[in-house]
Amino acid sequence: MVKKTIAVLPGDGIGPETTREAIKVLSTIGEKYNHEFNVEYADFGGVAYDNYGHPFPKETKKICDRADVILKGPVGAPQYDNISNVNLRPERGAILPLRARYETYANLRPIILPKMLKRISPLKSELIPEGVDIMMVRELVGGLYFGEKKQGTENGERYSMDTMHYTESQVEKIARFAFGIARKRRKVLHNIHKSNVILTCVFWNEIVNRVSKDFPDVKLIHMLVDNAAYKLVVNPTQFDTMLLENMFGDILSDEGGGIIGSLGLLPSACIGPKKAYFEPSHGSAPHRTGKNTANPYSMIGSVALMLEYAFELEKESKTIWNAMFSVLDEGYMTDDLAEDNAPKEKIMGTREFGDMVVKKVKNM
Repeated sequence: MVKKTIAVLPGDGIGPETTREAIKVLSTIGEKYNHEFNVEYADFGGVAYDNYGHPFPKETKKICDRADVILKGPVGAPQYDNISNVNLRPERGAILPLRARYETYANLRPIILPKMLKRISPLKSELIPEGVDIMMVRELVGGLYFGEKKQGTENGERYSMDTMHYTESQVEKIARFAFGIARKRRKVLHNIHKSNVILTCVFWNEIVNRVSKDFPDVKLIHMLVDNAAYKLVVNPTQFDTMLLENMFGDILSDEGGGIIGSLGLLPSACIGPKKAYFEPSHGSAPHRTGKNTANPYSMIGSVALMLEYAFELEKESKTIWNAMFSVLDEGYMTDDLAEDNAPKEKIMGTREFGDMVVKKVKNM
């Protein structure tokens, strides 16, 4: 029996709706396998700014600090883009400080589409004969997003600057993590970089090459990021595990969502030395808020990742994945996955998708 406390941050937009379905599935797993999952809810993002004047208030920090792990929904909405202090906008005032507070340096983004579901992908079937199974490992607390930022005037002209900054220990830590993931998979690691023009990437590659000597069983392949973007579309099955700098990982993981059919199919894990948080990779989709049309797959998938990587409950995690794959395999889908000619009776709402996953979990 596992007994854990989870800080749940539903976030903004569709976050509360998709979080509700994820917690339903988590509760079902707890009942099925005799685990006790205690949840504490807290405001985070735009809703926290509305209620507390800050997107990551001290009240939420206390709940996160005492929890074993954090489950987070998407944050942000157009109205928060008008906050005059940019550091109080949800993305900069909540997400980046959350990562920094718990040093969640490793971001796992699985790009998964089983063979039986490859019809969902916009790619030609012959490009993905066995489906798609890629694990993107993104460095999450360095690079352009966390480097020095500066604006000013120089020679009478305004300028703005963001610095790509990495220390040797940061690169080594994420490299070792990525090699470890690759070793458990198909033992091939693509290191994605831009060393032909970015000096930091030359530095990055030197450290990755050094770390690779401790993993002789893992084949290391270096690839320029622009070439990787191209290859993800024309030959995605060549990839198994990918190591990416922060911004490169942000961009290519969204492309990964494109090749499997929807950003709604992208859960993620953000792992630190002492604590981790789990979240969907997509945004808050304000246009879907309150309409019961949001896809809860990524939020439920984030629970599956949480069970595996935070609690080492692999069987329970696989049960959730298999339940969601089973629902999709039977032709059911949410609105974002539906084509124009999709049978109306097969298009499910947010609640209905969650209910069907719960039913599958119970019957497995």
